This record gives sequence, structure tokens and C-alpha cells, in this order.
Amino acid sequence: MAQNATIYKVELSVSDMDRHYYETHKLTVAKHPSETDERLMVRILAFALNAHEHLEMTKGLSTDDEPDIWQKSLTGELDMWVALGCPSEKVMRQSCGKAKKVIVYPYGGRTAEMWWDKMKSSTARFDNLQVTSFSEKDTGQMARLASRVMKLQVNIQDGDVMVSVGDSIVYVTPLKWKSAA
Repeated sequence: MAQNATIYKVELSVSDMDRHYYETHKLTVAKHPSETDERLMVRILAFALNAHEHLEMTKGLSTDDEPDIWQKSLTGELDMWVALGCPSEKVMRQSCGKAKKVIVYPYGGRTAEMWWDKMKSSTARFDNLQVTSFSEKDTGQMARLASRVMKLQVNIQDGDVMVSVGDSIVYVTPLKWKSAA
């Protein structure tokens, strides 16, 4: 018998001084049985970093043809495709062809670095691709904040991120490996 997803209720307050975006999102996030707390928190952080009224969590791990997060225009076109982890060159090529902007958030320390060393030359031609990594230390600390009901506050200023849940605070420094044109 297949396991069911675990539902997380998240009240995500985003204060993004870099983009002048200040909003609270009430999210219902389904955590796939094979998904770790680390990946769940990276997904929520990726949502916060790109927060917009039309940004949506997708089925993610449950489907191969959708990213983890996307933003569609009012006409249904894909404005943004957000993927986590270390996707294949084929997946990045296809997503860059489908969306106006593609953001990949690799994490996992040395594994992510080895993936990027292998991928960076083949992705140079994609002007709409951005790759931003998170350190293993930062994502490990965020994983410890995960709980079924969360009130997260994410403050973003000068590219630095502060994630807080109650009295616990994690400082995250995203590292931009590739910028979109």
C-alpha cells in the first residue's frame, strides 16, 4: 500500500526589502513520503524568495512534467519555473523552453557542487536560467525548524535571508552560481 503525503500548514510572512514585497501567504504543503524535512524547507524558502500573488506550489515529486513551484500569467503562460535539487541537463533544457524564467535551487553540499561543475558549461546558453545554491549547513539548520504547523517569517535584505520560527532563527546566504540575463 502506498504511503500518503503528510500535510503541513504554513503561514509564511515574507518581508523582501530587495523587491519591496511584503505579504503573508497561507500555504498547505503536501510533503511526499520520500521528501525530507530539508527538502520541504528548501521548497518553502524557494517560495519565499520568489513570492508573488500568482506563485503556486505544484505536485512536485509526484509528477515528472511539473516543477516544484511555478508562476503562470493570467493567460496561462509559464512565467517562472522553480526546481529544487540537481535536475538533469535534459530537464533544464526542457524547462528553459517552457518558461520565461527558470530558477534552480541546488542544495546538499558537495553533491550539488559536483553537479554544477558538470552542468555549468552546458547551461551557459540558457539566458533565462538562474542557479542559486544553499549551503548544507544552512539547509540542515532549516530542516530542524520543520513542523506540521508553522508560522515562518522570512526577511530578505541585500540578498541575505533570515528565516525564523518562534524563537529559532536561521541565517541563509544564497550563493548565485548563474544569473538569468
